[in-house]
Amino acid sequence: MAVYSNACKVSVAIPTRNEEITIADIIKGVKPFADEILVVDGHSTDRTREIAESEGARICLDNGKGKGDGLRVAIQEVTGDIIVFIDADGSHDTNDIPELIQPILDKESDMVIGSRARGGSDELHGDIDKLMRAIGSHTILVGINMRWKSNLTDCQNGFRAIRTSIARRLNLKENTFAIEEEMVMKALRKKYIISE
Repeated sequence: MAVYSNACKVSVAIPTRNEEITIADIIKGVKPFADEILVVDGHSTDRTREIAESEGARICLDNGKGKGDGLRVAIQEVTGDIIVFIDADGSHDTNDIPELIQPILDKESDMVIGSRARGGSDELHGDIDKLMRAIGSHTILVGINMRWKSNLTDCQNGFRAIRTSIARRLNLKENTFAIEEEMVMKALRKKYIISE
């Protein structure tokens, strides 16, 4: 169990759906940095839940509406002061968790996004599908930066940390992956500090 300070508990929330191949490695990777590991399962038909439970994670089911629904369930279920969201497919490096949460612990930020644009990711580079995704992502990002006079480089990456109390105040509604942009926009609207 990781304890970053006497007054701060870190919950790692992992949304899943049919991730039996990678879930054990993700849970093992987050253990050194988590006081609580919550797997929010999207009604997997494989052994995801069984494997996650055997690795010591707490399991709960989402409402079957998508990733956004899973994140909302996690926000209500976690017991930590900070929530770290990490995908179950192995696309994020669990060793980056301390760097992700440090600005929150230092009271310099309310939410920290692991920006793919700052390096360390090939998710937005390589083929025509990734190019189209990058163009779409950047278009949304430009709109958000213009509207809230921010200077973010990535608003869509699911690897992020946020104060639990703030996540609960955002009143998130999206059921799809769009919850990541919704979280950013609502946090900016409420003048919370977002860093990368």
